[in-house]
Amino acid sequence: METNAISRRNFLRVSGLAGTALCLGFYFPANAKKEELISASAAGQPGFEFNAWMRIDTDGKVTLTDHRAEMGQGSYQSVPQIIAEELEVDLKDIDVIFAIGDPVKYGSQITGGSSTIRGSYKKLLKLSATAREMLITAAANKWGVPANECYAESGHVIHKPSGKKFNYGELVTDASKLSPPKEVKLKSISEYKLIRKPLNRMDTPMKTNGGAIFGLDKKLPGMVYAAVERNPRLRGKIKSFDSSAALKVPGVKQVFKIQMMVFNTTRDGVVVIADSTWAAMQGRKALRVEWDDSGFEHVNTADIYKAHEELLRKEEGLSFKKQGDPDGALGKSDKKIDVIYQTPYQSHAAMEPLNCIAHYQPDKIEIWGPIQAPDWVLNDISTKFKMPKEKVIVNMTFLGGGFGRKAFLDYTHEVVAISKEIGAPVQVVWSREDDIKQGPYRAGISYRGQGSLKNGEISALKFKMAGQNIDHWNGPARGKANGSTSEGFLKPYYDSIKNISFADVPYEMPLPNMWWRSVYASTNGFAYESFMNEMAVLAGQDQLDFRRKYLKDERCQRLIDRMEEVSGWKSRQKNQGYGVAITECFETTVGQVVKVSRNAEGKVKIDKVWAVMDCGWYVNPDIIKAQVEGSVVMALGAATIHEITFKNGLVEQNNFYDYLMPRMSDVPHVEVHIMENTADAGGVGEPGLPPFAPALTDAIYDLTGKRIRKLPFNMNAV
Repeated sequence: METNAISRRNFLRVSGLAGTALCLGFYFPANAKKEELISASAAGQPGFEFNAWMRIDTDGKVTLTDHRAEMGQGSYQSVPQIIAEELEVDLKDIDVIFAIGDPVKYGSQITGGSSTIRGSYKKLLKLSATAREMLITAAANKWGVPANECYAESGHVIHKPSGKKFNYGELVTDASKLSPPKEVKLKSISEYKLIRKPLNRMDTPMKTNGGAIFGLDKKLPGMVYAAVERNPRLRGKIKSFDSSAALKVPGVKQVFKIQMMVFNTTRDGVVVIADSTWAAMQGRKALRVEWDDSGFEHVNTADIYKAHEELLRKEEGLSFKKQGDPDGALGKSDKKIDVIYQTPYQSHAAMEPLNCIAHYQPDKIEIWGPIQAPDWVLNDISTKFKMPKEKVIVNMTFLGGGFGRKAFLDYTHEVVAISKEIGAPVQVVWSREDDIKQGPYRAGISYRGQGSLKNGEISALKFKMAGQNIDHWNGPARGKANGSTSEGFLKPYYDSIKNISFADVPYEMPLPNMWWRSVYASTNGFAYESFMNEMAVLAGQDQLDFRRKYLKDERCQRLIDRMEEVSGWKSRQKNQGYGVAITECFETTVGQVVKVSRNAEGKVKIDKVWAVMDCGWYVNPDIIKAQVEGSVVMALGAATIHEITFKNGLVEQNNFYDYLMPRMSDVPHVEVHIMENTADAGGVGEPGLPPFAPALTDAIYDLTGKRIRKLPFNMNAV
């Protein structure tokens, strides 16, 4: 059992609904680095904002306020599963509602960085255990018996000697008047009845019967619909437009110019307002718009990568991390490699297209939609429209995928601006073409890897990256290295390799770029782990044995053991088509082994993927498996099928007919294994993506002898 001290100063106990509910939550002080459980006395202080993460009503029903978005990653199931474990309630007795955007009450609400569980699970466990102990004490007091004669189970407190029991609902009024215990004991992992169990997701029924409310499902009285013809080149302006044909389309009501904010610049567009989405889209097709695209660079994909290569050869870049003397070691070695890897621009391409509803009123702005960062939207809208934050309400719906795109602020700014212009609630729906052509994108990045060996051991590693920096778009021009230059590179390497260097070669381009699933690890992982495989070949050593020498951390050693065990790595034969990679992302390490072969037509096919994840403490193994499988599918597409390319400043892709998604027939069997340990929780939704591409290309090298250093590549051509 784990004892967790909870002082009165660090716990919030309030009685809500006139003493008819037990409400428990967290308080997020201004400028605090992390949330705190708050004292009871603070609840009465001026300006106090209470966050009722959990409320138990007199009918015994538990209502959980989910402060993060549910976009398929499973927080709608995982968070209640945590609560139910220590609170000792049935999952069927927990209702989940989405929080509004409010960083004062809820702290960070960005659903990104695979942070929902790893950032909150300890506090949720303590909160639930504290509520359970208060309910037990309330029951013991009613019976006049010692609390240690009572226990909680399935939403009841039971007196062991007599068998008498109370429903939680019968105890909440008394429990709400108690002081919280100074410490609570949390269950050990071996005692879990719900956590670490593959329980069915609570949101699956509503997502299959139509009960779940996504952004497109939300309707408001008097709401109209908008489609926007946006300039296909960021920074382009409207020279003129003719709306006469659009206004003749049945249902079209109004046409006007609009600007949306895209980072620190703007994108022009023409808005068509109609009484249905279909009418708005038809009206948009009838528009005639002339654009002014002068005064800024019109880029081409080939020029981007040519510039990358020139920079990587000529520039040392901004140093991110350096230890030892890698240049000196490289200069002394005659056994070394010097190669360049390239990764493409990618669209997020979530299955649910962008959409949002806004109602601008002089004294209030309210928004509804698939929003990944409601707290960011709140701050952004408040600032740009000069509306007090308490007058801006941001409501989350379910999301049909996000991958970072729906944490961006352009589409929410645009819909509020349109609502303000027309003085009515409005829904804006982006087409698939809008989504793919407008961006923002995962930036294409190029890498130069230099390495040397001495006596079969790594004597130096030197990496440089050249590509757009997300942080540059969010702030001033770059004066220091990209803080994600080494993302995905395993930390234990630093303890075993004497000479290492990472540098960022600044590269600026007027293309909007943004986080994409696993962020920089998705591109870094391909370059760095492909390079480690090449170093192993140069040393004439097995790829996993080679890594084992440098990844001396116990968890890495156990992970490698498991990879070898489940994949049959040690019994494979040379040139059978096996490849490997291990990456770290958001405090989770994932190793993957990929097996390829040739089909009857002589073309390379993927036979199987073995994925071993060490995410520390976890909740639901089925959700983990689903996330890893989804990550592999997304990584497969990014490695072998789709990319965003530019010609004369225009995106060449349009829809899924030329930005292809992997089909079921393309996807191999993915076998997922979860490492069992008691370490702190790491992320789950994203870390399964980065190791796939380097493991796949390593497998192809093993089978064919062809080394792939540029993505995407055509599987039928290797």
